[in-house]
Amino acid sequence: MDQSTNLACYIDNTLLKPDATESDIRKLCEETVKYKFKAICVNSCWVRLCSELVAGSGVTVCSVIGFPLGAGTSEAKACEAESAIKNGAKEIDMVINVGALKSGMVDYVRDDIAQVVAACKGKAILKVILEMCLLTEAEKKTAIQAAIDAGADFVKTSTGFSTGGATVEDVKLMRSMVGDAMGVKAAGGVRSIEDAKKVIEAGASRIGTSNGVKIIEGQAVTGGY
Repeated sequence: MDQSTNLACYIDNTLLKPDATESDIRKLCEETVKYKFKAICVNSCWVRLCSELVAGSGVTVCSVIGFPLGAGTSEAKACEAESAIKNGAKEIDMVINVGALKSGMVDYVRDDIAQVVAACKGKAILKVILEMCLLTEAEKKTAIQAAIDAGADFVKTSTGFSTGGATVEDVKLMRSMVGDAMGVKAAGGVRSIEDAKKVIEAGASRIGTSNGVKIIEGQAVTGGY
């Protein structure tokens, strides 16, 4: 794997900090275009600006939905997704309702995802953030299956805002369950070229990180999404 061009095409260059400024977002867009990352991932309020700034570059704009807790109503998530798509998002990363899943409300979780699937259909790719660090092994499998059954396009390991990020074991589990039918996104804790290679070899087809530039340039990363 080429350590710049080929790796960059896996990366969703990400900035989700609550205190991110317009200047920060503009810089993120410049870097994303310069390094030819696959996508730029931001909170929904910045989608319109990003769409304007990366227009014609080949970079995809991704918006997080229900982020980072996933505990809003399904209707609110679907509405936020529709708004982000209207403003130019071509990919949506939604957070599942972890509390509902852990309560055994599997039908609710599946329907929650399905309502966002319906909002995205024909307009945007949907990635479902399962927040694997908060789940037991059985709950992980249940969550992955719910995303499959709801018709999502990707499963994603983490928000990067909870107790842990992507692990090789979780990526392998996701890939083993979704096969070739869906994508797998590893997010949180990927801080080096070596980390990126490990999750790609485990089955990740996309990586979410706020350290994209440092990873590509081989710089040391000590923290961040």
